[in-house]
Amino acid sequence: MSDSLRELLRDSGVLTAEWEKPFEAAPRRLFLPEVMWPSVEGENIVVSKADDPEEWRRWADTDVPIVTQWDDGDHTGPERGTLATSSSSMPSLVFDMFADLSVEDGMRVLEVGTGTGWCAALLSARLGEENVVSVEVDAAVAEAARKALAIAGWHPEVVTGDGLLGHPGRAPYDRMLVTAGVRKVPRAWIEQTRPGGVIVLPWETPYSRHNAVVRLVVGDDGTASGRFRNRTQFMMLRSQRGEWIRYGDYIPGDSWPDDTRRSTTGLPAGEVLGEEYTVFAFVAGLLVPECVHTHGRSPQGTPTLWLYGLGDRSWAAVFFDEDAQVFQGGPRDLWGEVEAAHRWWTERGRPGHTEFGLTVTADGHQKAWLGDPSEPVPRAASAVR
Repeated sequence: MSDSLRELLRDSGVLTAEWEKPFEAAPRRLFLPEVMWPSVEGENIVVSKADDPEEWRRWADTDVPIVTQWDDGDHTGPERGTLATSSSSMPSLVFDMFADLSVEDGMRVLEVGTGTGWCAALLSARLGEENVVSVEVDAAVAEAARKALAIAGWHPEVVTGDGLLGHPGRAPYDRMLVTAGVRKVPRAWIEQTRPGGVIVLPWETPYSRHNAVVRLVVGDDGTASGRFRNRTQFMMLRSQRGEWIRYGDYIPGDSWPDDTRRSTTGLPAGEVLGEEYTVFAFVAGLLVPECVHTHGRSPQGTPTLWLYGLGDRSWAAVFFDEDAQVFQGGPRDLWGEVEAAHRWWTERGRPGHTEFGLTVTADGHQKAWLGDPSEPVPRAASAVR
């Protein structure tokens, strides 16, 4: 089965010649736990090595993400937990990110998010373990990774600590690989990467869980800038997860508040929830800051979109039925902002993830742009007034 995975990765173009030997020297299965939860069509199934070693091996050598921890380690037993909190990433995505990392012999790499230790092993096989440092916030996950790495014959430095701080003791780094979702790029990462160095990370906004890998190049002036690459979905850095939105905090009681604003929309559900949903959700997150969305269906089966403002109690509920009703409350016109974001996106030909980029300034501000850093993405609110 590992041969099949190698052929799949090779045929797709992500397993290049420089990564062939590391792939053979650090098999993924050596870094997976006895009980694991592969992702199958968006759902996680349970696979036990003790119960079915052949099935376990088959999934270990399949190009799917595999959950290895639930609920920050508080979960026990074979059933799925509530929140997936550590995993082994999809192999094709791993090697795709390695391509963006574009390492060269002798380079020093910092990995943020050790997880199972597989990426640290691959980097060690490619660059030499003395050039690899990996930081993991969860002590149990870090210790399991150290043991797996040692059994596999690799001994890179694995640090238990807050990845947001990087690891200044071995800086500067030529490359930095982040394997957890990020909403705010910390200054420490840029400061610990040499000018001309590269940081590869999955970045997202609060609007949705759909993030995109961005390749940032560090400048001489303390900035970092680059284009987004593939869209993906990573578990968030623990300190940047944000809080769960509670409906009752925004709309207390069983009926609309007295000050609810009512309107209608001409924007069909397919435009914001259809085939291009992941692209528009990413774009909406760039233009509509400090906003979380969720979607589903009403008890009557009507497609429904909910918006919640962060930092205030603005909210919106859009029911895509025949009347296309919109209900809103709070100081922001959240649905108006989303409509404005959709107009902006449509007027520019509906650009995808790779046409956007991100710049982190020397003072820590993040600025998204379209096409070129000189074309910053505006706040949608400016088009609502």
